[in-house]
Amino acid sequence: MITACIAVLTLGSCVAARWYLDRPSRREKEHAGGRVRLKALWNEGAAFGLPIGRKVVAAVSASLLGVLWAKRKEHPASTGLVLGGGLSNLLERLRQGKVYDYVQFPKAPGRWSQYVFNLADFAIILGGVGLMFRKKR
Repeated sequence: MITACIAVLTLGSCVAARWYLDRPSRREKEHAGGRVRLKALWNEGAAFGLPIGRKVVAAVSASLLGVLWAKRKEHPASTGLVLGGGLSNLLERLRQGKVYDYVQFPKAPGRWSQYVFNLADFAIILGGVGLMFRKKR
């Protein structure tokens, strides 16, 4: 139950953030002394813009989310974050054929400065880190 609640809250937050930021007045703004930039970008590839077909990305994403749902009792909070973020990106990819990214870190080291993320990506990363460091039973 907690996994589903966190997933729904995460999904709702991702949808709300995209709706809020998808306005010309909110695009291309810098924050935190230029360390964070809002930059609207449609990502047609997979993670980090890898050139993989959208049907393949959607099928792999749906499969991984299904496997993760089956394992949800082992770490419900982290699983909920990954499921909510993954569902957000999957639904957008199915609806639009691409994912709307909008947060960039221009002063990040190396190649990280060129990548653009969205809230769903952050939820997936945070949930994935939580799953990596979960207690072994």
